[in-house]
Amino acid sequence: MSCSLVDTFTKMLPGSIQITGETLSGAEIKDICDSLKENSVRLLSIRGCQLSDRDFGRVCRGVAESHSLAQLNMNLGVVSTISRTKHLADALKTNRSIQTLFLHGSPLLDAGLVTLNTALSTHPSLVSLDLGDCMLGDEALRLICAMLPPDGAKSACPTGLRELTLSANPSITTKGWARLAIAVAHSSQLRVLNLDYNPLGDQIAGMLAVAVASSRTLEVLDLEGTGLTNQSAQVFLEMVENYPTCLRVLVLAENAISPELQQQISDLLSEGEEEDDKEGEARGSAAIPTREKTAWIPHSNSHPQMVLLTSGLGESLLAETEM
Repeated sequence: MSCSLVDTFTKMLPGSIQITGETLSGAEIKDICDSLKENSVRLLSIRGCQLSDRDFGRVCRGVAESHSLAQLNMNLGVVSTISRTKHLADALKTNRSIQTLFLHGSPLLDAGLVTLNTALSTHPSLVSLDLGDCMLGDEALRLICAMLPPDGAKSACPTGLRELTLSANPSITTKGWARLAIAVAHSSQLRVLNLDYNPLGDQIAGMLAVAVASSRTLEVLDLEGTGLTNQSAQVFLEMVENYPTCLRVLVLAENAISPELQQQISDLLSEGEEEDDKEGEARGSAAIPTREKTAWIPHSNSHPQMVLLTSGLGESLLAETEM
């Protein structure tokens, strides 16, 4: 493989370097770093790629110097050691442009989140974070909750997360999920929350239903494969039926929930969307939209306003462009 690999991807998608599952040579790393330093890259994805520790450090220095990079994908084990985590943390402390960071499938553990915490929580632009399958526990979740500041709260996090993915982190306990539910209920920014493939069960789902009912912003909640039953679905049904909510997408696939209950919830969410559309039309084209038009693509690419029956893990922002 030659350095033309980077050139090929850049030509196919201008402003984008996306490479999956390759062993990257020193020449290819140099091309990536040069592009970052030239501020010609908005999206860098090296998911599942093999590179030396030295080259990983070089990429991180390029990330630090870039003023154009908006999305960084290091999914599938690229950030594999605490040393690499420190390199990434140093890069994020200097970088000011990244809006979306994917670390899905990285063995960070709580220690890794402690290392990254200052860089993540003080980053001026970060609004979307994927920490799915990162072997996180309650201490990591405590730090993440601080990135969901409530209205009027003094916080080190300048913007607050709008999209958060915590899929497949089974070491988080009920106490940790309860802390998250409280943070979600009061968060002034969060729009999308992906918790799929965690062993939540009905008790934690009940806490999340209360959080959804309290939240003024949450639009997407992914609970696929989280051990729920009709008991949870009934709580969500009563919530969307009887309380005003911003929720537009609820993913309940791969749970022990009847198709009838899923359809009822889907219908109610659809009705809410239709009412919002009618209100917008009545106010005229100059009216302010009822919900913020966000820059990210939700976790699933299926039609919104329904109980989704299919999913993908983690690649929400890159789903449209990943090679």
